[in-house]
Amino acid sequence: MQYNINISKYILLVSVVIVLIVIIPIDAYAYIGPGAGFAFLSSLIALLISFILAFFSLLTLPVKILIRLFKRKKYKKKSLISRVVLIGYDGLDPDLCEKYMSQGKMPNFKKLQKKGCYKKLGTTYPSLSPVAWSSFATGVNPARHGIYDFLTRNPKTYLPELSSSQVHPPSKSIKIGKYHIPLGKPTISFLRKSKSFWKILGENGVFSHILRFPITFPPEKFYGTMLSAMCTPDIRGTQGTFSFYSTKSNKTNKIYTGGQQLTLHKKSKNVYQGLLIGPDNSIKEPHEPITLPFTIIVSPETQTAVINIKKDQYTLKFQTFSPWIKVRFKAGLGIKINGICQFYLSSLEPDIGLYVSPINIDPEKPALPISHPYYYSVYLAKLFGSYGTLGLLEDTWSLNENVLDEDSFIQQAYKFQKERENQFFHALKKTKHGVCACVFDITDRMQHMFFRYLIKDHPANKDKDEKKYAHVIEDLYKYADTMLGSVLKKIDEQTLLFVMSDHGFKLFIRGINLNSWLYKNGYLAVKDDDFSGEYLQNVDWSKTKAYALGLAGMYLNIEGREINGIVKPGE
Repeated sequence: MQYNINISKYILLVSVVIVLIVIIPIDAYAYIGPGAGFAFLSSLIALLISFILAFFSLLTLPVKILIRLFKRKKYKKKSLISRVVLIGYDGLDPDLCEKYMSQGKMPNFKKLQKKGCYKKLGTTYPSLSPVAWSSFATGVNPARHGIYDFLTRNPKTYLPELSSSQVHPPSKSIKIGKYHIPLGKPTISFLRKSKSFWKILGENGVFSHILRFPITFPPEKFYGTMLSAMCTPDIRGTQGTFSFYSTKSNKTNKIYTGGQQLTLHKKSKNVYQGLLIGPDNSIKEPHEPITLPFTIIVSPETQTAVINIKKDQYTLKFQTFSPWIKVRFKAGLGIKINGICQFYLSSLEPDIGLYVSPINIDPEKPALPISHPYYYSVYLAKLFGSYGTLGLLEDTWSLNENVLDEDSFIQQAYKFQKERENQFFHALKKTKHGVCACVFDITDRMQHMFFRYLIKDHPANKDKDEKKYAHVIEDLYKYADTMLGSVLKKIDEQTLLFVMSDHGFKLFIRGINLNSWLYKNGYLAVKDDDFSGEYLQNVDWSKTKAYALGLAGMYLNIEGREINGIVKPGE
């Protein structure tokens, strides 16, 4: 969906869809992305050296600024407008917008529709967020930019990898006692091809603020600022791994999709101890996760708890998310990895339940590059305080696994939305000339979790309060409209405004496992008739002609391309 406030010039930049259908089990309503907990990076060495390189990059900043001033191109001619503002609402559905506009519930969208230009546009094929936003950013189709899904496969191993970026650790190291010291540096490769519009603008002297635009990790260098989004990992190198701590001993170390349950051990009356799980320590033997102990003192009478991490102490309120809390993991040799997380006290009696969000990269001391320039994430943190940096911030899997309930998820989602609004409106104020673009994810994540409440007596709503949550989607669209109203007050006739989405939204009804279909029709073979292996581990590649991976990818097992390919190349 696109709106244009400048009726004298229409610039159609691309990308929206009407329907999003994903292939998932029928009982799953979480956001379907690159795989909950999917590991992008497991090497502490990569975290460490990336941080060192970023630090030295910061030291050379004054020199880089001087060079940029001399090399920067100037505008060749006067432009018709002074700035472009782009608001991306991920998953905003045009049919629902039209419905609520006609009912008078989205007056600012209606105002923009009348004053500017309104179009239902097409989307990419497949209609997935990383694909559509990449096409919008580059102006080319997936065959040119190379992003077809959240995941791709490694033809040498058949294992899934992120489609947008790869980490290559140092190839050599030396062993000193129990430590492995890397020789060389890791590289983080950005795999999307073709130039983004902000890169092209920068080459022509136009500055851009690009905030939380999907498929921007690692951030690219250009004339402007960028805060990365989708596919940015947590400090464990995954796409988001939450922890749930409980005093229930019968569920110790239960594995959830996207998380894990751990035990709170009783030390004395109302005092319990747990361990925060950090990145794997790949420089020290044995290679185990670095842990950070904490204690929690619970007070059921006041419905609060006090949590102690090292020398720091924080008060938690019952069923209220804490602010971002800094945590530091020590790997040895003076190496420290900084992260931030939020705590949520979900229950007090008879058992204690404590949710801990995925541990995000600390924007003030980033262990991986999450912004351009490097100091931009630090600048925003100093300005507004800590904020979430994980690519998929809203923890949909914790709701899907009943670790968080609907009310706590709503609380979390709007909390993250406020963080992004602060950053966006600050960038908008700073953008007198050039481009200010920001993508907001709340519309997509909330619809994934609550869209079914638009359907009365939907099977998934069994044992849920349908009336209580029937208004959540409508409230969400009203909220988007209110935010748009705030933007309209801050722009003038010299501003070109776009409001758009990458796809629309519809209810998920049924799914199909493509590998099951390929197996039953003779295209995919398995060993010993065992089809239960994770990541295709039981597939017999010597007899397999085709296989599926990700949400939309089906691959031929081509000879000379895949390591055990059997299909002859050609038409």
